[in-house]
Amino acid sequence: MNKIKIIIADDHELFRNGLKELLIKHNDIDVLASVGDGILFMDAIETFKDVSIVLLDLTMPNMDGFEVLKALKNENPTIKPIIISMHNDGNYIAKSAKAGAYGYLLKNTDEEELIKVIRIVNQGKKYFSPTISEKMINFMSEQKVSENIISNKEKEVLGLISKGLTTKEIASKLFVSTRTIETHRANILKKLDVKNTAELIKKATEINLI
Repeated sequence: MNKIKIIIADDHELFRNGLKELLIKHNDIDVLASVGDGILFMDAIETFKDVSIVLLDLTMPNMDGFEVLKALKNENPTIKPIIISMHNDGNYIAKSAKAGAYGYLLKNTDEEELIKVIRIVNQGKKYFSPTISEKMINFMSEQKVSENIISNKEKEVLGLISKGLTTKEIASKLFVSTRTIETHRANILKKLDVKNTAELIKKATEINLI
């Protein structure tokens, strides 16, 4: 039997150890190494040349999961990354999928789903559960609509608002009247369905407009 060769990369030692104990119960899985950050992972794949899959956390010190995804895509595309993260929002999921992740699991996932996803991904297929896929699609749809709705001039005004400039300062910078800037601001608030500047900045950040 050709075993599925796995490396675990997560900065929480207890989680790593628990994950390893869970995986080694399965005869078709071989855990080659367990590391605490992305740099140690990149070192490990120099030692273990036959790695099939990395179970990868996104928020790690020194070199995070997104940096690892980028490095793998460029240097080791045969290694298939499965994200295991506490982040369940569409932004993280979509960004991971775009960067080359083959799957995305939450840290509270059960053993049955974890093993199922590992086996599917090992066959070269990508797998995102219906719940995860829905979060990703919702995020991407919202982002696309927002980008299309906001004009280039409104996006420029939004960028200056996010930097803390007042209406008067923005008007001066763009060589227009304060009334014009107030109109732009009102239109942006309406289009993004928010009530004030704080909500505006939060929403715009979430959907990558600023």
